[in-house]
Amino acid sequence: QLQASGGGSVQAGGSLRLSCAASGLIFRINDMGWYRQAPGKQRELVTAITRDGSTNYADSVKGRFTISRDNAKNTVTLQMNSLKPEDTAVYYCNAWIIPLPGDNPRGRWGQGTQVTVSS
Repeated sequence: QLQASGGGSVQAGGSLRLSCAASGLIFRINDMGWYRQAPGKQRELVTAITRDGSTNYADSVKGRFTISRDNAKNTVTLQMNSLKPEDTAVYYCNAWIIPLPGDNPRGRWGQGTQVTVSS
């Protein structure tokens, strides 16, 4: 399972840090990432990171958000700086987990954490 933490409320221009930890039966974790869903909108990819550290970001967050991971601890972190009101959403962590050697990767979601940015 994935357990996310670190959401909250902040004024525009502020920073928040989200963390997500995977637990349970884990042989290896492939890609990890963060998605978000604002009210009335579809869930969208914010950023993702491969096991070897390659990253990609949505254009709307480039230069402001940074994703990182710790393969030894099975964690992924999202540092969000210069937050804007339009960043307000529920943020979900995602990971492709291989439970046992030879298994196919299985997509897993965290429970979601609210980020609210006021102007």
